[in-house]
Amino acid sequence: MKQASIQLTHISKKINGTVQLTGSKSESNRALIIQALSQGRVSIENLSEAADTVTLEKALQQAQAAVSNTATQTNTATSDQQDNATPVWNTIDIGPAGTAMRFLTSYLNLVPANFILTGSERMQQRPIGILVDALKTLGAAIQYEDKNGYPPLKIEGGFLQGQNNIPIQGNISSQYISSLLLVASSLEKGLTLTIAGELTSKPYVSMTLAMLNEVGIASSWSGDEITIAPQVPSKSTLFVEPDWSAASYWYAIVALSDNGHIVLPGLKRHSLQGDMAIVDIMQHFGVASSFQEDGLHLTRVDAATDKKEFDFKECPDLAQTVVVVAAARKQDITLTGLETLKIKETNRIAALQNEIGKFGAKLIEENQVYYLKTADVYAPESISIQTYEDHRMAMAFAPLALCFQSITIEEPQVVEKSYPDFWKHLQSQGFKIN
Repeated sequence: MKQASIQLTHISKKINGTVQLTGSKSESNRALIIQALSQGRVSIENLSEAADTVTLEKALQQAQAAVSNTATQTNTATSDQQDNATPVWNTIDIGPAGTAMRFLTSYLNLVPANFILTGSERMQQRPIGILVDALKTLGAAIQYEDKNGYPPLKIEGGFLQGQNNIPIQGNISSQYISSLLLVASSLEKGLTLTIAGELTSKPYVSMTLAMLNEVGIASSWSGDEITIAPQVPSKSTLFVEPDWSAASYWYAIVALSDNGHIVLPGLKRHSLQGDMAIVDIMQHFGVASSFQEDGLHLTRVDAATDKKEFDFKECPDLAQTVVVVAAARKQDITLTGLETLKIKETNRIAALQNEIGKFGAKLIEENQVYYLKTADVYAPESISIQTYEDHRMAMAFAPLALCFQSITIEEPQVVEKSYPDFWKHLQSQGFKIN
């Protein structure tokens, strides 16, 4: 859907049906790295169709092609040619795919070829220095091609390991930690990570370790130390659960409907995904959850609670959705754990403040605590939402079509990053798209 904008309306304000969500992007991206390092032992089922996952899968194929090309050039060259040869650098461009950037930054060091790892303009503004420093301590040969601490990166693969016990900050991005853990069992000496400070998005680190365990890679986590010894995965299949992040938008839709009931097949009561926290959060905004044989049932109920404080430290990707729902329902809330939102696809704090302000809501920051004020919220006849090249902005604000006469979403194609069928699924539930 390559359009400048789309206009959403919903006449009945009633929702009823079943939606089959794509596989989890978070699980899929981890599964692809595990598979790539498994030497053919691990297969994957229900891989996500999200653009980020497609991008990572393609990048891994490019990396393997680079190995083949390097081997061919070496085998056909004379010894003098090999001595005088200029290194061949293979460029991998992952566009705006943040998880791919972090995971490949570690993975490509194990691949016997030379790479330039780059991305979109925004990706080149997102810090990567903490992960690069950790890898250099392990013995990796990485350089910054332009600005220190940021992509593009020059990576000489096939490194020899130096240390195997390294510290890493826990309060910046859990993806740095997961990136290292995914390659740990393939390192000659294994890896012990000491997490310094508070760990952000802990469930995502737990997800990484649980998926490694599913393929027979054991780990230990004691206090702030995680250890993985050198080991080989067993022959196994990773089944990717549907995406709880995608499910969160259906919670928002049910919460803002006049009468809503949605069934989401395949979601587990005991999930690896941290965004399952939406089950507990949304009970405070009028959505009841019930796990049944045919899937998770979401039902609009009149009962809401007076809970005011919500901590998103372990589930920051839910924050935009919850802020929009609370603003539309005129529920003042207090939010913490949002600091990582400033280094995502966009500065999500600033983006939220701008867009909810268009219908009178305010998000006020005081010493890393955020206060949502809704006293001035009103329902405009129409409203246009800028997405800032951020998929979650588009999907978090789309449910407002159930509150306002119409809503325009700019750059609707951004949803392809994580939920490519989002607009099609909305149409199946009575949303009109012009």
